[in-house]
Amino acid sequence: MSCPAHFFDNARAPLGERVASIASRVRGSPEETIVRNDAGRHANMNSPDLQQHPHRRLNPLTREWVLVSPHRTARPWLGKVESPQPEEQPRYDPSCYLCPGNSRAGGIRNPLYSSTFVFDNDYPTLLPNGSEISVDESGLLVARSEAGVCRVVCFSPRHDLTIPRMSEDELCDVVDVWVEQYKNLASLPRARHVQVFENRGALVGASNPHPHCQIWANESLPNEPAKERTSFENYFNSHGGCLLCDYLQLESRLAARMVCQNDDFAVAVPYWAIWPFETLLLSKRHFATMAELSNGERRSLAGILKRITILYDNLFQTSFPYSMGFHQGPADGAEHREWHFHAHYYPPLLRSATVRKFMVGYELLNMPQRDITPETAAARLREVGEIHYLDRMNHSAPTS
Repeated sequence: MSCPAHFFDNARAPLGERVASIASRVRGSPEETIVRNDAGRHANMNSPDLQQHPHRRLNPLTREWVLVSPHRTARPWLGKVESPQPEEQPRYDPSCYLCPGNSRAGGIRNPLYSSTFVFDNDYPTLLPNGSEISVDESGLLVARSEAGVCRVVCFSPRHDLTIPRMSEDELCDVVDVWVEQYKNLASLPRARHVQVFENRGALVGASNPHPHCQIWANESLPNEPAKERTSFENYFNSHGGCLLCDYLQLESRLAARMVCQNDDFAVAVPYWAIWPFETLLLSKRHFATMAELSNGERRSLAGILKRITILYDNLFQTSFPYSMGFHQGPADGAEHREWHFHAHYYPPLLRSATVRKFMVGYELLNMPQRDITPETAAARLREVGEIHYLDRMNHSAPTS
C-alpha cells in the first residue's frame, strides 16, 4: 500500500522546529496564544486542530513527547475489563498488618496508634548499609551499589478511610508527618533524594487497602527527578526564571486544563499528560521542598489533596486508583533555586471504573499515546463536583 504523497512533506524537519513553544511570558487574551506550523498557518491553542487530529505534545520536564490521537475516542472497546473494586472496608481488620495492635513481619506488633504511624518497612527495597559495588565492563555492563532507607506512613488507624474520606485536620497531621520525615531523611549523610509516594488501589499494585504511603531515601538521584533537574536548570539558565512558575502562569490564563485550586496550590491536567486523567499539583509560591512549607501552606496542601481525590472518586463513582508522588529538589544541601515543588498523579482508569489504560506495544517501543485530550479530561474532572458521591448518595437516601 502506497502512502499519500503529502505524508512525507517536511517529514525531515523536527516537529520542535515546526511548532513554536508556548511563550514563557503570556500577553493578551488566552485566544492569542498560538501554535505555528512551517507553512505559516496559525492555530489557536484550543483550535479544532488540536482537539480532532493526531499530534505530538512535548513534556518540558522530561523533554519527551506524547502522541495525542483524539479522533480515536469513539472506537469500540473489546479489551480487558477489570473486576469492580470492593467499596466497603471494615473500620478495623484483624488480618491487616497496618491496623493498630496487629502483628507485622517477624512478630513486631503495631502500637495502638490514634493518628498517624511511621515505621521502617519490614521488606525494604533499599538497605542503609551494604557492600560497595562498582562494575564497569567497557561501559556496557555497569552497576553501582545503592543504599537507602524505606519507611511506611499510615495515615489513620481506620482501615476503611482514604484521603478523600478523611477530614482536613486529619490530612494536616499527614502533611506534618511528611515534612518531619523529609527533614529527617534528607539530613542523612548519604541521602540525595527523598521520595514521598502513595499507591492507592489494587489496579496500581497496592498490597493493602489500609490508607498509607511510603517514603524512600536514595543515595543517588533517580531517573525521573534527574530528567526534571536538567530541564529546570536549562530553563533557569536560558530564561532566568522557573519552568513551572511560568507554566502555571500560562495555564492559569488559558484555564482549559485547570481542575481546582486554592490560595497556595493549583491542580491541572498537564498539556503533555500521558495517563487519561493524569494531573499535576503545583505550589503557587516558588520553593523546592516540603521542608519550606509554611503552616498555612501545609493546611492548603491538605485541602487540595482532599479536593482532587474527591474529583477522582466522583468521576466514575469508585475509589479511584492512582500512583502519586511529590518531586522535590535534591537533598544534597544545595539551594536549588531552579526547582519548583510539585506532585504527579498517575491514575490508570480510562473509560470507567473497570476499564484501564495499558502501556504496551507502540507505547513501550516508541512513545506514550493517549486518545482523550488533556482539555477534555480536565473538563470532565471539573464537572463532577466536589461533594463526594458517597455523601450525595447518603444525603439522598430515603429515611425510614
